[in-house]
Amino acid sequence: MLRTVVRVGLVIAGAGAGFSGATHAWRPVQDILGYEFGFSPLWAIGAGTLAGGLFALIAVPRIWQALRSLASTLEIRLHRASLAEILAGVIGLIPGLFIALLLAWPLSQVPLAGRYAPLIASLLLGYVGVSVGLKKREELASLIPLGRKDRRLPLGTYKLLDTSVIIDGRIADVCKAGFVEGTLIVPSFVLEELRHIADSADVLKRNRGRRGLDILRHLQNEPTVQVQLWERDSGGLAEVDTKLVRLARSLGGKIITNDFNLNKVAELHGVPVLNINELANSLKPVVLPGEDMTVHVIRDGKEFGQGVAYLDDGTMIVVDGGKKHIGDHIDVLVTSVLQTAAGRMIFAKPKPLERAMEG
Repeated sequence: MLRTVVRVGLVIAGAGAGFSGATHAWRPVQDILGYEFGFSPLWAIGAGTLAGGLFALIAVPRIWQALRSLASTLEIRLHRASLAEILAGVIGLIPGLFIALLLAWPLSQVPLAGRYAPLIASLLLGYVGVSVGLKKREELASLIPLGRKDRRLPLGTYKLLDTSVIIDGRIADVCKAGFVEGTLIVPSFVLEELRHIADSADVLKRNRGRRGLDILRHLQNEPTVQVQLWERDSGGLAEVDTKLVRLARSLGGKIITNDFNLNKVAELHGVPVLNINELANSLKPVVLPGEDMTVHVIRDGKEFGQGVAYLDDGTMIVVDGGKKHIGDHIDVLVTSVLQTAAGRMIFAKPKPLERAMEG
């Protein structure tokens, strides 16, 4: 109902503008052309009124949509702009508007377009002034100490969470421990993907989705963590990962994930990534060849006679000759450590009896 009322109002306003324009332009156009039209001015006024109404009905909604898109883009850019960039833009805007003010009177004397020419000149010269100010920001920074200091403000204040890292859940403990600064951004399309997973017919997927929603609720209730839901979507893009990378670029933020493929795609686009798996691997205790440890062999390995054990952090230990010790706690000697893309793997062998007795 409201939309219909707005459209009717726009049509009436457009028709009124067309009527006013045709009424005032009829005689001046004849005088300028030096030619007197052979038809009644009522026809011209009617045509102007009809044209104004049709323009308002067809073009104004599209113009309004374009203006909304422009406003959204400006808001995103202002979010990522530093104080130095804003100051440089304002400093450039002032001389642009001053020049437009000087040209306002001559432009107002232009036939037909004189009423609108000063406004158009102000917009164009203002834009040029802002552009020049931003391009000369480095030179302005040398004159304004505040600009030089603010230029050092760190980017990456925003940390964007992807679906996999929310479901994983370890991000909640990392944030609670204070190792993540800034604001955590949860885009609406990530939240929507979580909701679809939570509504899945598959029990495993449904449990993973619900776990992700519980983790988000836990993060929001944590007083030391700032979580913001980003409502605006990136239109025209179907892939969640693509939307996430584009949003991270527009905000100057970083992506927190444990998705290997997203990690690589983000790096290709120059977007910094904080990978939870890499963090977990870097925090695993360092084990050197020649060290002793006690392990619980739980199953056989791939090669003949091998047994497999695990540390508390999930690190796999392959014990050569450990198959016969499955189910037992034994002392082993570390022979080598292998670092792979999936994590760290430790190779060991049972300690000799006499050395085990010494230990």
